[in-house]
Amino acid sequence: MRGIIYNGTSTELVDGIKLREPGPRDVVVRIAAAGLCHSDVSYMNGLYPVPSPGVCGHEGAGIVERVGDAVTHVKPGDHIAIATLSACGMCPPCASGRPTACRATLGNATQPFTFDGDPIWNFAGVSTFVEQTVIRDIQCVKLPDDVPLSSAAIVGCGVITGMGAVFNRANVKRGQSAAVFGVGGVGLNVIQALKVQGAEKIIAIDTVPEKEALARKFGATHFLDGKREDIVDAITQICPASESAVRGPFNAGGVNWAFDCVAHPTVTWNALESLEWEGNVVVIGVASQTAEFKGLYGRLTQVDRGIIGCRYGSSSPHRDFPYIMNLYRTGQVLLDELVTAVRPIDKWQDSIHEMETGAVARGVLSF
Repeated sequence: MRGIIYNGTSTELVDGIKLREPGPRDVVVRIAAAGLCHSDVSYMNGLYPVPSPGVCGHEGAGIVERVGDAVTHVKPGDHIAIATLSACGMCPPCASGRPTACRATLGNATQPFTFDGDPIWNFAGVSTFVEQTVIRDIQCVKLPDDVPLSSAAIVGCGVITGMGAVFNRANVKRGQSAAVFGVGGVGLNVIQALKVQGAEKIIAIDTVPEKEALARKFGATHFLDGKREDIVDAITQICPASESAVRGPFNAGGVNWAFDCVAHPTVTWNALESLEWEGNVVVIGVASQTAEFKGLYGRLTQVDRGIIGCRYGSSSPHRDFPYIMNLYRTGQVLLDELVTAVRPIDKWQDSIHEMETGAVARGVLSF
């Protein structure tokens, strides 16, 4: 079968990949659609300290082909969305609905594939840039048959990472304000989750001004060019400390929430500087393990500001995926509109180019 393999130095589409048989709690999935995100490109560029050669891709949806003897909640023919989170289901975090804190979700690299007789690793416990993959049963979330698989494909990372940051990690209240730094696939989902929560002012910030129309379509009330040097002042002009002053004591004024979907030191600094008293920065973007940021202690103390991280939307897939699907089916969130282009797998390089130039909200590969 066909699939995209990163060999440690280069990436190519190959034919002839073979897949092992499923174990008792495994599920073989025929991939119908696979989302392409920055994490995939980072893997292809060798940014992550994970083994190679490996089959790329980690967002996907498809149809169950075969199941192991112990699998009970899905069967052949079911439509599913794939979660990268391979949790144990039994530890205290799992039992309390916090599987992103499950230690079993780390280091799930296995070799379910072979190519030319050599073992090939998976990526992010999934691998979706291939015609068929094998995953654990807990990673399969059953979908209603009327949900397009091309739209469901992006729920497993870009959608849940952005929406989950708002629904689970943050505590956004109706009428509050928020700034979203980075209007890519994750940022757009932060924006529409903020809209669902009833945020009054949603300020989208991106260095590509052409994204303004898209940001507003998903719920942004304001848009700012991220290249402007006075970005913090521009945010506080929208959310001033009072009617008479833009900023007040202890840097009062600004937004209640700032979502950093970029993870760049300048962005994180600006996010912290743009906070109102008791505001919080939620860092969602992924940087290298050695990347650093800085901030002023005085922005945190006395006025209860904070900086928090967020992994995979702090989500519980079997709770959150169905919730998002219900929001989609009732018209409260957009999924189809997130998928700007669906391309066949042999056009994967075109999809990467479109993503890097900001031409798409989310590109999807199909088989």
